Amino acid sequence: MPDFSFEAIGTAWTVSTAAPLTVQERAALAEAVESYDRTYSRFRQDSAIAPLAAAPGTVDLPVTAAPLLSLFDTLHRLSGGAVNPLVGSSLEKLGYDAAYSFASAGPSPAPDWAASASWQALGDRTVLNTSVPVTFDIGAAGKGQLVDLVFELLHASGHRELTVDAGSDLRHSGPRPLRVALEHPYDTTRAVGVLPLHNRALCASASNRRQWGDGLHHIVDAGTGRPVETVAAAWVLADDAMTADGLATALFFTDPGTLAEEFAFDYVRMFSDGRATFSDAMAGVLFS
Repeated sequence: MPDFSFEAIGTAWTVSTAAPLTVQERAALAEAVESYDRTYSRFRQDSAIAPLAAAPGTVDLPVTAAPLLSLFDTLHRLSGGAVNPLVGSSLEKLGYDAAYSFASAGPSPAPDWAASASWQALGDRTVLNTSVPVTFDIGAAGKGQLVDLVFELLHASGHRELTVDAGSDLRHSGPRPLRVALEHPYDTTRAVGVLPLHNRALCASASNRRQWGDGLHHIVDAGTGRPVETVAAAWVLADDAMTADGLATALFFTDPGTLAEEFAFDYVRMFSDGRATFSDAMAGVLFS
């Protein structure tokens, strides 16, 4: 299938389609990605959420923010506060700030999501209110949602055989499965298994992807402000990439059975000591 590759939101993207994308489709795709970054990036002073870091207030977000914030509501509850879109302040304290200083000032818990923010879907927009200064970081599920938005844009244009690949987040549609290697969390030249991706989304989260010091990485428990230590990587299959992405993060903090009470998904979870657990449908995916 023809590929269209580009860089966006800090990762490499490849969109594969049976028919080449038109100039207009590429332009629409680029605008969708730029609009998303312009809304949510904590690394841009002109983003919609940027003013909330200085003072509490109200901002208008796109209508598509509602399902994202609803997912965070659920994951925050099921994870006991570990998954939280206000974790940006914790990441900044650890050195993963807008200037990429990578100078850690130590762990700092994020403001509680349920107590510090509220939102409401109103027609063609989502209104977000905060009661304290907050730094958003929607990385737990945001890249997955953007994969979905790109996928749905192209699907609406008539593309039925396509794969949207944003690094560790993929969504596939077509008659033939796509074989996907599961990257070893401690050696990026090796795989720990291979699975067939067919008309679903696969998202991965691993502590090795953004590291900047001993024990410092981007998967942080918002309740403590500390990077997680016991889980090394998680892979999730779900019907959409936003859900798969959010669950892959939640598996670092939450028992799969707890998540399965409210979500339909399959998973592989690898611990830092080399052990792995997986759902029944993923049996045989890992190399022996």
